[in-house]
Amino acid sequence: MPPSPAKAPDPARLKDLARQTVRRLQEASFTAYWAGGCVRDLLRGQDPKDYDIATSAAPDDVLRLFPRAAEAGKAFAVVRVRVEDAEFEVATFRRDHAYRDGRRPQGVTFADPRTDARRRDFTINALFYDPVAGKVHDFVDGRRDLERRVVRAVGAAADRFAEDHLRMLRAVRFAATLAFDLDPETAAAIRAQAADLARISAERVRVELTRMLMEAVRPGAAVVMLEALGLLNVILPEIQALKGLAQPPEFHPEGDVFAHTVLMLDLMQERSVPLAMAALLHDVGKLATARVADRIRFDGHAQTGAGLSAAIMRRLRFSREETDTVTRCVRDHMRFMDVRRMRASTLRRMVSAPTFPIELELHRLDCLASHGALDNYAFLTAFHEKLRSEPVLPPPWIDGHDVMRLGAAEGPEVGRWKRAAYDAQLEGRFPDREAALRWLAEAVKAEPA
Repeated sequence: MPPSPAKAPDPARLKDLARQTVRRLQEASFTAYWAGGCVRDLLRGQDPKDYDIATSAAPDDVLRLFPRAAEAGKAFAVVRVRVEDAEFEVATFRRDHAYRDGRRPQGVTFADPRTDARRRDFTINALFYDPVAGKVHDFVDGRRDLERRVVRAVGAAADRFAEDHLRMLRAVRFAATLAFDLDPETAAAIRAQAADLARISAERVRVELTRMLMEAVRPGAAVVMLEALGLLNVILPEIQALKGLAQPPEFHPEGDVFAHTVLMLDLMQERSVPLAMAALLHDVGKLATARVADRIRFDGHAQTGAGLSAAIMRRLRFSREETDTVTRCVRDHMRFMDVRRMRASTLRRMVSAPTFPIELELHRLDCLASHGALDNYAFLTAFHEKLRSEPVLPPPWIDGHDVMRLGAAEGPEVGRWKRAAYDAQLEGRFPDREAALRWLAEAVKAEPA
C-alpha cells in the first residue's frame, strides 16, 4: 500500500485507527481482519508501516460504511479508506481467476478467508489477525514459517510464480530483508522458471531491485542470492558476467570483480539509490577492457563502464537524474587515485560537484572492499573540510568581455583564457580582480601571435 500524501500518524495511533476500521466493519456484521505484511511484522515484534484489511464486505458495502473511501481497484475488489489522517486498503476476500500475462488475474470472485489466504504469494504474507478479538487466523502454516525464518510459497511454488513472475524477485527481497532462508521447493521453482522474469516490465523489476538494495540486511548477499537462483543473469547480465573475472591480487585480495562488488554493497552504511546503483555498476566496464600485460589490467574501464551504466539505468527505467548521477560516479571513480597530484583548482571543482558526497562514499567503499587504504579519502575529506568556511567555487573575477578587451581574438581562445584565469584565481595566484586583470593582460600580450 503506497504511503498517503499526508503525514502518517505515529505507529501507536496508526494501529489504533486500523483497529477502529476493523471494528466498524465487524459491527456492521462483516468479517474483517488485518492481512499480510502488517501481521507478519506484528508477530515479529515490529511496528507496521501500514495496515491492509481483508473483509467479507463487498466494495459497495465498504464505500457505504466509509463515505470518504474511494475505489482503488474495482476489478480486484479494493477500496482505499481514509480514517482521520490515516489511509488503509480494504480488500474483499477473493479467489483469483486464471493468470494469462504472468502478472495479474483475468478477474476475481468473492470468497472466504481460507480461499483468500491460499491465493497469496508467501505463507508469511498470508496471515490474518483479528485486532478486536486478538486472534491470528493461519490457514497456510505461516506462523511456523515465521518461527523457522523461512520464505515459502503458498501451495505449489511453481504455480505461484507462473501466476506472477515478479514473485520470484519478491521472494529474494523478503529473504534478504528479513534475513530468512528460502524454502528448498520455492528456490527450486525459481531456478526452473527464472527465464520468465524477462516478461516482466522494467519498471516493476526496478522497484523490486531498488527495494532489495535499500532494505536488505546485506544487499551484497541479496545479489549473490539472485545469481545463485539464475535471476541476476535475466535482469543484469552485465553483473553476472563479472563472476569469475580475476583481478590483480596485490590490489584486490578479496577476489574477482563480482566478489568485490558484493563486498562493496554489504559495506554500505548510509544508503541511497544512486550510491547503491553506482556501487553495483562501478566496475561493469572491466569485462570489456580486461587484458594481461605486466599484470591484469582494465585500462579505461571507468569510461567504458559509464556508457554501460547509462544503458542499464535507461533499460531499467530509472529517472534521468538518477541515470546521470550514477553514470558520472562510474565514469569518475578512478580519478580519486590522483587527488594528491591535482591542482587546487581541479580539487575545488571536484568537491563542488553536486555528486561529490556520493562519489566520495563510493571511493571509500571501493577502498574498503579491496586494498583497504584510505589515504586519498582522508586527504579529500580534509580538503573539503578546509573549504567549508568559504564558498567552494567563488564567482570568477574575469569574464569573456575582459578577455576580448585585453586583446584576445573572439572564439575558442576566449574560453581558454577564461578557464586559465579562473584556475589561477582558485589557486590564489592573485588577491583581487585588479591583480587578475594585470596578470591576464601580461599573459595575453606574451602569447605568440
